[in-house]
Amino acid sequence: MSRQFKVEMKKRFSMSDLGLLSYYLGIEVKQGRDGITLSQNAYAMKILESAGMMKCNPCGTPMEARLKLSKKCEDEVIEPTAYRSVIGSLRYLVNTRPDIAFAVGVVSRFMEAPTKDHWVAVKHILRYLKGTIGYGCKYGRDTELKPFLLGFSDSDFAGDSEDRKSTTGVAYFLGKNLVTWASQKQKIVALSSCEAEYVAGATAACQGIWLSRLVGELMGIGETPVKLLMDNMSAIALSKNPVHHDRSKHIDTKYHFLLECIEEGKVEVDHVGTANQLADIFTKSLGRVRFVELRRALGVVDVQQV
Repeated sequence: MSRQFKVEMKKRFSMSDLGLLSYYLGIEVKQGRDGITLSQNAYAMKILESAGMMKCNPCGTPMEARLKLSKKCEDEVIEPTAYRSVIGSLRYLVNTRPDIAFAVGVVSRFMEAPTKDHWVAVKHILRYLKGTIGYGCKYGRDTELKPFLLGFSDSDFAGDSEDRKSTTGVAYFLGKNLVTWASQKQKIVALSSCEAEYVAGATAACQGIWLSRLVGELMGIGETPVKLLMDNMSAIALSKNPVHHDRSKHIDTKYHFLLECIEEGKVEVDHVGTANQLADIFTKSLGRVRFVELRRALGVVDVQQV
């Protein structure tokens, strides 16, 4: 099918076949019989070099567990240009490094007036990169004719110490391979952990529906239901039966999109234990053991040893 596609493209456009993709916009691609790996080793090295961190000592996690940063920090304000430059580079690196998505998202909140405390947190991420410079995403071959979309949705509760907003974590697997992920601050202040998880579920549902349509178009099949796993039973019950009691009647109607998707059979919501909640890595800073466990589950490995 790929050969036929190339023939048709050459008929329409003036182009040449350069063989298998190996490098694109800073992303290194290795394709073999066992699968494909994506990494940004050279790009990560450039980030360390520009930040003067080439000889730094590595560390095991991108952020200290339970670290709280604030805009009201009384530490000395630093020059923001260099800070913003490093953050911008790190955000692009997240394209192949989902393990740093949460940490980069947190330090991105202080680009307006960064302080020394914020810069220390950024350097912690860079030290983690130094120790995992060869890491990237591994995608194995899937023998299923119709790979199944499996999503994980999670949220912390009031994790931001200033505005008390929560952080949404979303991860989607196509078969056994991670294809998309997100760690983003919610736009509303949730009044309970149930509401925070419900809002995260609605965000995940939107992403899942879009992915289902995309996969259907690419594979020439119809749109298939998406399975979404959440670890909060109250949020699951609310998504299936939105009784407007005191805990849920104030929730914005746009977040009830999740209910509509369930009723139409587009999304199937099920419970997953907290220990198996893979999106947990996108909602909070974790200890080393738990972090390494989730990093491995996401398929982030040392691609130089694959």
